[in-house]
Amino acid sequence: MHITEEKLKSIVLESGLVNADDFTVATEEARRSGQSIANVLIGTEKIPEDYFGELMSSYYRVPIVNLKKETIDPQVLGLIPEVYAKSKNIVLFAYDKEKGIAKLAMLDPFDYDTIEYVRAKLGAWVEACLTTTQSLRYGLKHYKKKIGMEFSEIISENIEQSLVIASETDLSKTATAMPIVSILDNIIDHATALNTSDIHFEPLERELLVRFRIDGIMQEILSLPQAIAPILVARVKILGNLQIDEHRVPQDGRFRFERDDGSNIDVRVNIMPVFHGEKVEMRLLKSQARPLTLGDLGVSDEGVGILEIEIKKPHGMILVTGPTGHGKTTTLYAILHILNTPSVNITTIEDPIEYEFPRVNQTQVNAKAGITFANGLRALLRQNPDIIMIGEIRDNETVEIAVHAALTGHLVLSSLHTNDAPSALPRL
Repeated sequence: MHITEEKLKSIVLESGLVNADDFTVATEEARRSGQSIANVLIGTEKIPEDYFGELMSSYYRVPIVNLKKETIDPQVLGLIPEVYAKSKNIVLFAYDKEKGIAKLAMLDPFDYDTIEYVRAKLGAWVEACLTTTQSLRYGLKHYKKKIGMEFSEIISENIEQSLVIASETDLSKTATAMPIVSILDNIIDHATALNTSDIHFEPLERELLVRFRIDGIMQEILSLPQAIAPILVARVKILGNLQIDEHRVPQDGRFRFERDDGSNIDVRVNIMPVFHGEKVEMRLLKSQARPLTLGDLGVSDEGVGILEIEIKKPHGMILVTGPTGHGKTTTLYAILHILNTPSVNITTIEDPIEYEFPRVNQTQVNAKAGITFANGLRALLRQNPDIIMIGEIRDNETVEIAVHAALTGHLVLSSLHTNDAPSALPRL
């Protein structure tokens, strides 16, 4: 919704919760941070979000809805695709097919293109209702609840069938049986829908615990019978081209998983023997149509400007730091996307290659073939590169070669496992 600064000032001052000085400070902060004045006022708790929503509802003369107080039918919610709902900040929370009336919660109830899309899709009259950001987030979470309900039903059905075949001794045969295939496929598909970075299968004495890492936090998703644990692990081994009868040593592999919507997920697998069996860790790497931009990653306009100045220098080293799974490689790819022009020769050494760039010469680490970060980097330097990207600095030899390259006319990009940027120096 668009509202002039003067009109917004008039509305919030009349509320009595904000004075002229508060509004001036919020205006300056909004210009500095790129936020809206309203979001600054709400974020600094000068005005409650619900009350601000009521003010806007009264001003625009549109109904307001709090989705936390609504009962949302999963079948109704699913009539609008999740991707579209999130991109347009909408939730379809009520639909009477007989009367031909749909109720749509929106951050912008004057987004007529979106209203027309819903009207045409449902063949119904659409009542656009204003809602707050917190209310909308609550409503959008119902998509995950809907997915979770369907997921639980599918898994339960296949567990019963899997227990029937668990008594068979030929793992290679039982691991390709449809119930086991369905369980693993649905776990991966469910993990992808929840934006999971890692899937963990953890064998316990009486169960197999399945946990997802979402936004850096481990979450328990479900518990499977211990009897099907060896079969499920065997299924992962088959997909990852690993030795199915090897249970004593760690194994690494990878495979590509194709979802029903046609998108691909690259899955990197590590299997480790533990006390009650074999633990499986699967890193999910989404194949994207394009790399994310720095703006997509939440870098401010000011930060993007500073970074672009540094990355366009002809030599030096730029390190992206942070804990595992926090977006270091994604940030490096965003930088490569900016630098990838016909006037430079870019080479990379990665493990794994998560996104393919045109004109960028990308090499995959392959320890079995003798290609490590260190000797791969040494070979890359003979390829006349202008820019070198090293997926990760893991050892002394790699850092020595990388620093030497940065000091001899190359721009070197890499990542380093530290908790924050200042920790990179002592780590080096």
